[in-house]
Amino acid sequence: MSLTPAHWLPVVLLVFSNIFMTVAWYGHLKYKTAPLLTVIAVSWLIALVEYCLAVPANRMGHGVYSAAQLKTIQEIITLIVFAIFSWTVLGEKLGWNHALGFALIALGAWFIFHKW
Repeated sequence: MSLTPAHWLPVVLLVFSNIFMTVAWYGHLKYKTAPLLTVIAVSWLIALVEYCLAVPANRMGHGVYSAAQLKTIQEIITLIVFAIFSWTVLGEKLGWNHALGFALIALGAWFIFHKW
């Protein structure tokens, strides 16, 4: 497979969009005393940036990937970003069961991209 911008740019945009979405969804867990409405408003604004990255990524990527492949790419990126975030920001440990679960999801991704 050639690695043209049409192949890698959507992936890069999805990485950044997932960073923003992970912060929007889980960043507030570090600030449990913040008022819920404030947390919702801030998360929504962060998620707006995520959408500004994800929508173009999917639109560009659909030229070279199927919708199912784009969703699979997004989910794998989400797991990687979430694992790093939960470990570094939230201080949560990831065990063998998480690694096994992520590996099974990656195996599922292989089936999505495999040409039968």
